[in-house]
Amino acid sequence: MQEKVDKTIVDSTSKVATSENEKKDERVYTYKHPHPSVTTDCVIFCFDKKDLNVLLIQRGVEPYKDAWAFPGGFVRMDETAEECALRELKEETNLIPEHIEQFHTFTEVDRDPRERVISIAYFALIKKSDVEGGDDASDARWFKVKDLPPLAFDHDYIFKKALTALKQKIHFEPIGFDLLEEEFSIPELQRLYEGILNAHFDRRNFQKKMLQLGLLKESEHNVKRKPNAKGRSKNKKWRFIMEKYEEMKTNHQFRLEF
Repeated sequence: MQEKVDKTIVDSTSKVATSENEKKDERVYTYKHPHPSVTTDCVIFCFDKKDLNVLLIQRGVEPYKDAWAFPGGFVRMDETAEECALRELKEETNLIPEHIEQFHTFTEVDRDPRERVISIAYFALIKKSDVEGGDDASDARWFKVKDLPPLAFDHDYIFKKALTALKQKIHFEPIGFDLLEEEFSIPELQRLYEGILNAHFDRRNFQKKMLQLGLLKESEHNVKRKPNAKGRSKNKKWRFIMEKYEEMKTNHQFRLEF
């Protein structure tokens, strides 16, 4: 009986010792140098048939209280950066995009007055929808890209980087799928491209180039023109051919030069 008791004590002592050794082993990989915080920021674009817009929230807390900024926040210990971006976007604007894309990481030392903060930035292209401020955002609103208010932190720099990424993307992907309604006119498509590229295109040349891509088809809802009618109607509606788009995207065939 005594031998059993002694063995139990030994086993218990051994387990405690093993546990202590494991803790010591864990602490070997715990470094004492300061750790930066990590945040995410979301640059969300939409098109309202006339202008390219971007989503901003009005900060309800310091620093930069009442200033406009991109939706975002600190990454929690139990989530990925993308999960954080989607969560913050939902909490601050009530918006849930189907897809977001990481485009840059901002690491400037003095970019946040609170502490050392690294931000992983995402952008998304969506059709315009209603938004509302929530959580620590007192308001959420769409702003025309060409008429933005002063932005908090380094968000003006983040915006420029996002716009550059969007300009690069537009030459290799027909992004109008995400920004336009199911049916649209050629002038609407032209305004979209002009808004992103900050350029002006000749109407006839733009239409010719777009139709040559083989990605557009006329809407069956178009009013049939009289046989003797001349020219193309500005009100004519078009649709994207999804099968052709998927083929060009898979084979990396899409390239648009202006």
